[in-house]
Amino acid sequence: MDYPRTIAAAVEHELVIKKSRFIAQIAPVSSVDEADAVIAGIRKRYWDARHNCSAMVTGLLGDQARSSDDGEPSGTAGIPMLEVLRRRELTDTVAVVTRYFGGVKLGAGGLVRAYSTAVSEALDLAALVQRMSLTQVTLEVAHADAGRYDNLLRDWAGHHGATLGEPSYTSTATLELWVPAHELDRLDDDVAAASAGSVVPVRGGERIVDVPA
Repeated sequence: MDYPRTIAAAVEHELVIKKSRFIAQIAPVSSVDEADAVIAGIRKRYWDARHNCSAMVTGLLGDQARSSDDGEPSGTAGIPMLEVLRRRELTDTVAVVTRYFGGVKLGAGGLVRAYSTAVSEALDLAALVQRMSLTQVTLEVAHADAGRYDNLLRDWAGHHGATLGEPSYTSTATLELWVPAHELDRLDDDVAAASAGSVVPVRGGERIVDVPA
């Protein structure tokens, strides 16, 4: 299944509309509590601003969402910000837009455009991270062959969306690879060809991992 994406690192962007400053800050988070901590930190930093509006989407499937207008007219800030996060298909992301009022009222429509644009333009600066379900695959090989198979898996991973895991060394060398489900049969075939059938990949459990989008 496809999972919502997140962002790799926090981004900040500012725009000025009719003398009002809108400072958008967007950060990756792993929980609602972490998102709340980000919001609290920005409120403390910009304590003298008239508004610190926020929106967050959390959960592996993006099934938890919350927003705040922080004193702006109802529905003109938090919800438009949240809709941008939804349209971008993001999760585990919190957005805060700080507004310093410039003395000119923007009206409801103007506020909606300002807050949504601030978040959208900030996200244009962000590096995205895709979430994928990968299956663990291990190869048990002799120590003398470990380097050759490690190079094989490293090259294979780079062409098939897989991620190398941690090898372990006991009486034999066990190499680990995390593989997309649709590539598992291909890996079996390629390892069989490289080893003349002497090495058989063993499949394990699944986990969700973050990979650059």
